[in-house]
Amino acid sequence: MAPAITLAAETELSAANTGFMLICSALVMLMTPALAFFYGGMVRVKSTLNMLMMSFISLGIVTVLWVLYGFSMAFGTDAGGVVGWNSDWIGLSDIGLTELWDGTTIPLFVFVVFQLMFAVLTPALISGALADRVKFTAWALFIALWATVVYFPVAHWVWGAGGWAFELGVIDFAGGTAVHINAGAAALGVILVIGKRVGFKKDPMRPHSLPLVMLGAGLLWFGWFGFNAGSWLGNDDGVGALMFVNTQVATGAAVLGWLAYEKIRHGAFTTLGAASGAVSGLVAITPAGGAVSPLGAIAVGVIAGVVCAMAVGLKYRFGYDDSLDVVGVHLVGGILGSLLIGFFASGKGQSDVEGLFYGGGLDQFWKQCAGVFGVLAYSLVVSAVLAFLLDKTIGMRVAEDVEVSGIDQAEHAETAYDYSGAGGGASRTTAAPAASATAPAASKKVDA
Repeated sequence: MAPAITLAAETELSAANTGFMLICSALVMLMTPALAFFYGGMVRVKSTLNMLMMSFISLGIVTVLWVLYGFSMAFGTDAGGVVGWNSDWIGLSDIGLTELWDGTTIPLFVFVVFQLMFAVLTPALISGALADRVKFTAWALFIALWATVVYFPVAHWVWGAGGWAFELGVIDFAGGTAVHINAGAAALGVILVIGKRVGFKKDPMRPHSLPLVMLGAGLLWFGWFGFNAGSWLGNDDGVGALMFVNTQVATGAAVLGWLAYEKIRHGAFTTLGAASGAVSGLVAITPAGGAVSPLGAIAVGVIAGVVCAMAVGLKYRFGYDDSLDVVGVHLVGGILGSLLIGFFASGKGQSDVEGLFYGGGLDQFWKQCAGVFGVLAYSLVVSAVLAFLLDKTIGMRVAEDVEVSGIDQAEHAETAYDYSGAGGGASRTTAAPAASATAPAASKKVDA
C-alpha cells in the first residue's frame, strides 16, 4: 500500500492521480455487489436473497463506522504499533478539500473513500462461510463488532505508519493479510462456533445458478484491477501498471491451474472451478503483485489455483462446514500469495527487496510469516470469541425448521424467484435441476 512512498515536501495535488483513484474506488465498491452475486449463485434457491443481503448490509454498516471512527483507528497516529487514532478525523471533521494524504498527490478524502471500500468488502467475504444458517440481525451486529475490533486495528498493523507489520517490513500490496487472511481466519473462527448446516455431508447443496456465479466472478475480476492497481495511489512510476498486468496474468494462470487439477482429479472442467480458480488467483496476487515479475505472477497464479482447489476439500476431512469455501480460497490463497513473496520478489517492483529465488535469502520470507500468522491468529481467536458471545446472548443461528424451509422467507419475507405467473404445475420445481450442471467435478465444493 502506497503510504510507504515518501515524496518531496512540496508535492501538489495531481488531478490525473485523483481522477484515477476515484475510478479505482468505484471499482472496489463494485466488488461487494459482485461478491453478492458470486455467493448468491452458489447457494440454494431458498438462501439466495439472504446471501445477497449479507454482502449488501456491509455497505451500510461499515461506511458509517468508517466515517465515525474507523478511518481514525486504521490510519491515525500510531499507539504502540497496534491501533491508530486522530480525533480530528472523527466524523471526517477538520479535513480540507485539497489536503493531501501524506506522501501522495491525492486528497485525503480520496484516500479515505478508497480505503473505505476495502473495509466494506472484507467482512462481506466472511459471509460465504456462513450461508443458510445465520440470523440477519446477528450478522449485522457481528459486522459492526468485527470491523471495530479486528479489521480497523489489523489495517493499521499492515498499512498504517507505525503499525507493527508495517514497521517490520511485511509486504502486502493490496490486502493479502489485512483483507483475505483476515476474512478467511474470521470465517473459520465463526463456523467452529456456530456449527454445521443441517444436512452437511448428507444432502446435496449445489449452486442454484452457475450463470450468476460466473457473472459475479467476472465482475470481481473487473473490480479487482481497481483494488490492486489503485493501491499504489498513483501512476507516476509504473508500479501500479506492473500490478495491473500481474493481476491479469496471475488470475489467468490460476484458472488454468484449478481446471487442470479438476480434470485430473475429477474428470471434468467445470464453470464453478473456472470461477473459483479466478478468485483464488486474484486473492494470491493481491499481496504479491507489486513485488514479483509477470513470470513470477504466473507461478503465483498456478500454485494458488492448484493448492486452493485441493484445499476446498479439507472441510470434509476435518468436518468444518465452510459453506462457500472462504477458508479454502481466501485464507489459503492469502497465505500463499503472502508467503510466496519471500521466494519470488524480484527487487524491481515496489521496492528493492529480493526473494530467495533472486538471491535475497529467506529474510523477507520470515517477515512474511510473521505478518501472515500474526493476523491469522488474532482474527481467528477474536472472531470466534465474538461469535460465541453473540450466540450466547441473542443467538447466531436461525431455528432448524427455518434453515430447512428457507432463510429468505423467514428473515426477509421475500423469495428470489417468483414463479406464480409462469403457469403449469411443474414451474415451481424448475430451479432445482439447474444444480445438475455443476458436473461431478464440482462436488468437492458444493455437495456439502
